[in-house]
Amino acid sequence: MDDFTRAVEAVLFASGDPLSPDDIALHAGVGDVSAALASLAERYTGHGIELVERGGRWHFQTAPDLAHLLRRTREEPRRLSRAATECLAIIAYHEPVTRAEIEAIRGVQISKGTIDVLMEASWVRTAGRRESPGRPLLYATTPAFLTHFGLSSRRDLPGIDDLKAAGLLDPLDEAALSLSLETGADED
Repeated sequence: MDDFTRAVEAVLFASGDPLSPDDIALHAGVGDVSAALASLAERYTGHGIELVERGGRWHFQTAPDLAHLLRRTREEPRRLSRAATECLAIIAYHEPVTRAEIEAIRGVQISKGTIDVLMEASWVRTAGRRESPGRPLLYATTPAFLTHFGLSSRRDLPGIDDLKAAGLLDPLDEAALSLSLETGADED
């Protein structure tokens, strides 16, 4: 392994957060970051840790088949309420979206605490303000959302057929999701 690839490996290993190729280049110096990442990803395939890319950012993670070994040492995260789960899904599928748009899609008001919980988890961020009367805040997902759910990009979010196949939709949820996705498709 050449010195530059070793430097890229060290930068990724020492980082607490996933890094973009540009961030890696700032720390590792001059070299072909893409080639080093490809070499490292191949080298770590099948090992206890793997080099993975999520949302254009790279990091080491425990191999999925060994993750159960670490579960007992991890703090059990609190479960999201149904309202928070629905808000997160709406933000992920429709981002950037305002609070009023979330409420219109859900059909009920949301408490400020619901979005705060998602922001504290680092899954949602403010994404500016809509150029409309009142200039409401816009919300969008974060790279931490992609990493936590194992997605490379928002394009990897499951569609209605995927959710049906997994048995995750009851008839009322299915009708609401169909309407929600149709509304979101019209906005794109």
